[in-house]
Amino acid sequence: MRPMPGTADTAGMPRKDGAELGSGAERSSLAARLDVVDVLRGFALMALFLVHVIESYELFWAGEKPGLITDVVFALFMGKSFSLLALCFGFSFFILMDRAAQRGQDFTARFAWRLLILEGIGFLHALIYRGDIMQTLAAIGFVLLLFNRIRSNAVLLGGAALCLAGPSLIVQLVAGAMGAGWANAPAQSSVDPGMPIYLGGDLWQVLRINIWAGQQSKYWFFLEYGRMVQILGLYLLGLVLGRTNFFGDLAKSRAWRPSALVVAGLLAVLLFLGREPAREAFAGLKLGLGANRAFWALINMWLDLAGTAFWALLVIALYDGPARRLVQPLAAPGRLTLTYYILQSAVFVPIFYQYGLGKYDDWDAATRLWIGLGAIAVQIVAAHWWLARFQYGPIEWIWRALTYLRRDVPFRRRDRAPAR
Repeated sequence: MRPMPGTADTAGMPRKDGAELGSGAERSSLAARLDVVDVLRGFALMALFLVHVIESYELFWAGEKPGLITDVVFALFMGKSFSLLALCFGFSFFILMDRAAQRGQDFTARFAWRLLILEGIGFLHALIYRGDIMQTLAAIGFVLLLFNRIRSNAVLLGGAALCLAGPSLIVQLVAGAMGAGWANAPAQSSVDPGMPIYLGGDLWQVLRINIWAGQQSKYWFFLEYGRMVQILGLYLLGLVLGRTNFFGDLAKSRAWRPSALVVAGLLAVLLFLGREPAREAFAGLKLGLGANRAFWALINMWLDLAGTAFWALLVIALYDGPARRLVQPLAAPGRLTLTYYILQSAVFVPIFYQYGLGKYDDWDAATRLWIGLGAIAVQIVAAHWWLARFQYGPIEWIWRALTYLRRDVPFRRRDRAPAR
């Protein structure tokens, strides 16, 4: 199931041009802070898109055909890119609230309205692609408004650690082992009334099933596999990273980041290699279907989180060193996250689904990989072209204009030289 965080902006201030940001030092610090987060967001969005293409926008799961390419792409990016985007959402929340607070304004009500708009955008997107997660991210964002009132970062980190430990899955595991009927019942998310329509229905049937029935398995998946609680934990972690100026002063973390990168990588490898033997050993205890399912979900959640930490630390290390030019191009698509997320679905869902070209069963994994990589290159180039002329993506601009209920939000870049 797929994500979509909001882009980090500055709560009513022009982004990147610094026209209303105060001193030059303040503008430089903010620009650097947002730039590295844009790179992270761009990396996560492109990795997520590659996963989408490899899985034919979910149709892969109707008749799985495992292979080296799918296994590698899923192992590297599935679950990790989603988590990284959720982390960036938490940081974006901090930026909006913090910049408003510096101007003596309470942005709480405005941010709640912003989340409602995102819910609406997500609903429209989900009609095309039921894997949309903007609605889920927006809904959990309301909880973040409550946690933001907690001033202790230690308490927030404790809450994040608890959420990321997988408490709902641990409860399911214990309940399943004790024979609870609800925990040992077949997973509701395994019932998917939408898939037959995606494989053979027309456009109207897809739109109609996605209003609700097609969404049910997604929401059950979020509940049964701990995804809701995981998102909240990542939000809280992103909020604390913002409060502690982690992205604004990368020099402070240079001493420990290399060690953390190695630890995260080793942990991810150990969890990946050990999860199957661990599942077989746990199944041998004969504790019940629900306990087995919860244990497998816990192992995979921890694997995804270790992989998320590895990719985040690796991208930051590249950005904060002589190899910055390798990741800097990702900042542009990172600033167009919402537009690109929706555009990707609008283009590729009809390519794969039966009402369009129906290529889900025609293209092998290698073809999907090359098409995905080619599309990523096109998106990076197009993002740089667009941002040389406009300040926001079109959907980002609409979201921003609706947030402030103003039509005079600048769209074209003011500093672009006039065409000759």
